[in-house]
Amino acid sequence: MKVLVIGANGQVGKHLVSQIQKTDELEAKAMIRKQEQASYFEDLGAETVLADLEKDDADAIAKAADGVDAIVFTAGSGPKTGSDKTILIDLDGAVKTIEAAKKAGVKRYVMISSFDTTREAIQSAPSSFSPYVAAKHYADVWLRGTDLDYTIIHPGALTNDPATGKVAAAENVERGEIPREDVASVIIAALKEESSIGKEFQVVGGSKPVQESVQSV
Repeated sequence: MKVLVIGANGQVGKHLVSQIQKTDELEAKAMIRKQEQASYFEDLGAETVLADLEKDDADAIAKAADGVDAIVFTAGSGPKTGSDKTILIDLDGAVKTIEAAKKAGVKRYVMISSFDTTREAIQSAPSSFSPYVAAKHYADVWLRGTDLDYTIIHPGALTNDPATGKVAAAENVERGEIPREDVASVIIAALKEESSIGKEFQVVGGSKPVQESVQSV
């Protein structure tokens, strides 16, 4: 299975591409904005493709998805940008990639969302954070309304701690932290596990091996 990683140059994305390239079943195609970002992925043996999530349209992203079997959306505007970038990347960017998947005939789609994207979460979030939660909320709604074979993953607070290989995953779990490296492992487990299709779950650090946790959701 060839996987287009959108947001490949981000922290989770880099872990994901690296881990994919170590598997026998998967291979990565890294979507990047700048050619100078390519060497990291080429050193891993991964294919790269240039596309700008913010500026390009769904047709251009569909071309980037040519030849892949699955798309993973790991992109994010980041905590230091304003609401404008949040809308353009976390909402419009996400929706464009969903539409691109449909145009490219790619059925499998994995969305990395926010921990809680419910209406209640939007209303209770601090004013500086609520636009991000709202963007993620509507991107999730858009994806649920398609006939794509989707999985929506809601990770807890992301850290750069070393991976533990163990998580807690369920429709609802207590808030907690999770290393970005473990999030990448969860994505790979979801891609391998057909039972994760049509499901969404929260995931934080825990005591069960990643694959076992994903199988149980």
